[in-house]
Amino acid sequence: MSSHAAENASNEARDPAYFGYYAMLQHQQNMLQDTVRTSTYRSAILLNTECFEDKLVMDVGAGSGILSYFAVQAGAKKVYAVEASEMATKMKKLVQAASLPDGRAKNEFLKDKVEVIQSKIEDPSVKAPMVDTIISEPIGVLLVHERMIESFIYARDKFLKPGGHLFPNKGTMFLAPFTDALLFTETMGKARFWEQDSFHGVDLTPLYPDAKTEMFGMPVVGHFDPKSLLATPTADIDGYEMDFNTITMKALRDFVVPITWKAQYTGLMHGVAGWFDLTFSGNPESEASQPIEMSTGPSAEKTHWQQVRFLFREPLAVNAGQNIRGWMHCVVNDMRSYTVDIEVIVGNYGELSDPSEPFEPLLEKQASAQSTRRGDQDEETLEDEEDDLQFLRRRGRWELHEQSYNYSYTGTNDLLTKPEHLCMYEPENVDDAYGGIAYTN
Repeated sequence: MSSHAAENASNEARDPAYFGYYAMLQHQQNMLQDTVRTSTYRSAILLNTECFEDKLVMDVGAGSGILSYFAVQAGAKKVYAVEASEMATKMKKLVQAASLPDGRAKNEFLKDKVEVIQSKIEDPSVKAPMVDTIISEPIGVLLVHERMIESFIYARDKFLKPGGHLFPNKGTMFLAPFTDALLFTETMGKARFWEQDSFHGVDLTPLYPDAKTEMFGMPVVGHFDPKSLLATPTADIDGYEMDFNTITMKALRDFVVPITWKAQYTGLMHGVAGWFDLTFSGNPESEASQPIEMSTGPSAEKTHWQQVRFLFREPLAVNAGQNIRGWMHCVVNDMRSYTVDIEVIVGNYGELSDPSEPFEPLLEKQASAQSTRRGDQDEETLEDEEDDLQFLRRRGRWELHEQSYNYSYTGTNDLLTKPEHLCMYEPENVDDAYGGIAYTN
């Protein structure tokens, strides 16, 4: 069996649980009650009616059908709502209520406007014409979890007319270094359970290394204090854009996000935090177009997507003004998600590993590289630099679908929180963190 066929077979095995989850009104309600999500989509559609009025529209992964109903409100001629789960039958019930006789009709504006297609968009049996606009909410944790963007792109390639429009048309991923001693301590506490050498007479210690690997290999989903970021990304510098109009399936399934930060505080970097923004550009060729953006960042209004944090097994010490370099490598797995590798180095020396190759022992690799470049240096100096590089580098692997959750941050008393309360220390001159000090390491 080819790797592609094997992947498809594995994903098929996962589909019953996946679509069963989204067939439940409880989970649809959770998304509908995300006011940021729902109101953003509604505004994007109703403020860009030229992309919908008298147009053919497709809703990919329609769920409850709310985006289809917004499209009809915006004047759509016909909406093809494609939904694979049993939620499609509930959507049909709501749509058919528009045609009830004897004054019993509900939502009459939907009458003869929405055709529900219960199928995966990739199914060859889907019968739908080419459309003017495709709408979808194909987004998961860190933008790409659940891999629904692939279905969105498939629909684009097969059903969107030339010059047609996508809602949304762009997603931007953001990464930033964070500190959170409490989260680190709680995670270590879970692993230390397996350090017991007499648990009801059983020595659990052989499993402690595995427990630590497992606990720290689980991405932590939840909102967190934006003040815990050691550096703040900006859209122009640190955002990783996915243009849904042009991105390919290949680019979605294996990509590398470059990391470049300058620490604004001295402290311990416990890991990497991530979130995303969505952009609805409407019709960029029209002066009437009204672009809409939505952020899921820690400083924005809360959404059901929350944020995600990748926790290092060992914190990394950084000084204000130091550069932090690295990458995040995301490769699709067979659990409708991604395997995520992250590597960072603090300082300006030392080479990053190749994200496409298996991780090599750091000292051996660095010793070889440094011996080639500086063969005239004595062995003691090289060993000192190798030790420094090992200390200043962190690399880890996480499975994005194996999520843990942390809801300890409530957002209260934000105005009273100062950096030192989070063990983050400003340089003596605050401007130093933005270039006033030139670090050589």
